[in-house]
Amino acid sequence: MKKLIPFLLAVCLPASALLAQDATPAASAAPSEVEEDVVGTLDNDARIAIPAFATNADVPTQTSAGTTSTLGFQVANVIFGNLRNNGLFKPTGPSSLPRPALSQVQAPDYGGWRSRGADMLVQGYVRAEANGNITVGCYLYDVALGQQRAKAGWTVPPGEWRRAAHKCADMVYSQLSGENPFFDSRIAYIAETGPKNRRMKRLAIMDSDGANHRYLTTGQATALTPRYSPDYKSILYLSYFNGQPRIYIYDLTTDRQRLLLQSQHPLFAPRWSPDGKWILYSMAIGGNTDIYKMPSAGGNPIKLTDAPGIDIGGSFSPDGTRIVFESDRSGSQQVYVMNADGTGQKRISFFGGRAATPEWSPRGDQIAFTHIAGNFRIAVMSPSGGSLRYLTDSWQDEAPTWAPNGRVIQFFRTTRNSGKTGLWQVDLTGKNERKLDTPVDGSDPAWGPLRP
Repeated sequence: MKKLIPFLLAVCLPASALLAQDATPAASAAPSEVEEDVVGTLDNDARIAIPAFATNADVPTQTSAGTTSTLGFQVANVIFGNLRNNGLFKPTGPSSLPRPALSQVQAPDYGGWRSRGADMLVQGYVRAEANGNITVGCYLYDVALGQQRAKAGWTVPPGEWRRAAHKCADMVYSQLSGENPFFDSRIAYIAETGPKNRRMKRLAIMDSDGANHRYLTTGQATALTPRYSPDYKSILYLSYFNGQPRIYIYDLTTDRQRLLLQSQHPLFAPRWSPDGKWILYSMAIGGNTDIYKMPSAGGNPIKLTDAPGIDIGGSFSPDGTRIVFESDRSGSQQVYVMNADGTGQKRISFFGGRAATPEWSPRGDQIAFTHIAGNFRIAVMSPSGGSLRYLTDSWQDEAPTWAPNGRVIQFFRTTRNSGKTGLWQVDLTGKNERKLDTPVDGSDPAWGPLRP
């Protein structure tokens, strides 16, 4: 996997553009995570101006991804989309703003931006390097105070310019919200086409904003319930071909897959442990479904549950010590937790209706799940089962998956009567909900961790 190369911005601009700016990279230290789980503190409403990024030449340099001038506009537009779509800020994008000159990148016209009503300013530059790579510099300014808040930069291959834009948006998000970032991440999901009774389901991946979409499987076998590995190198998923269930690990570096488990019995919901050493899955034998775990490198499975009925694994806690899962041992689908070795099994959902598809937040403070009481709604609760809150209120929303920072949830929604499915996102306020565009219908989303 390629990594972005960060650098000290002060050595990358030409001397004429440095002026009297501080050379210390203010964004080098990650902001501390907000400990209090107070949803209301997420509302920011900062008015952020994001003009097109400057280029370092009177005649823009051509790269394999377009000219530096074109890329400067596109980078700013991706940042604008990231910050607009999360619902916390009020950004204005490059289409509505003048483009600063390179000399203004580190010397903003604060008066001019104040007259436009901006509270914050995000600007930067795009430069072509002799080796074919591009450099993207990103600065965040507090317009009201007339001072720099943060800066960072990255050198990337031209084809990965969007990653630099996501990194810049992540820096801004962290600085202004006090939260960990999530834009530079990827999503795996199941792409669905065809009629309801002959649905083709393919494994697909894309960036967190839907860009760089790619199908990984052909659709000859049905793909289900994907999950990224903690190191981002592979995807775990369930496959059915001619009724035969298999669990595969797809290597994203080689585009090859390895068969982890094949069974004559139905398999369900494979999941990684946080350290990537274990795979959690469920298997049905003789009408009874139990949860197992096995080494991700292959080996003998360990049975974790042995209750009558259906136990289906959900996910590990972030520290790997506990597992949240669903079971109908009480007579209906409910959410349970247990220790990673299968001991201490305990029901935590007691609020009427049914509860399914639980997934532990990366922060460890909440569990997202599908609450079924007439319709299907995305809800969250504490690991002890308290503090129930609904985030959606549609006909059929299910299968929540967390953003890397534990503040946004993705799920899939089925439209009444049509059977069409789509991917949606909602933040923990429940106020900011949006549909993520995909080339075809989508289900079973899986949000990966922040990219290395």
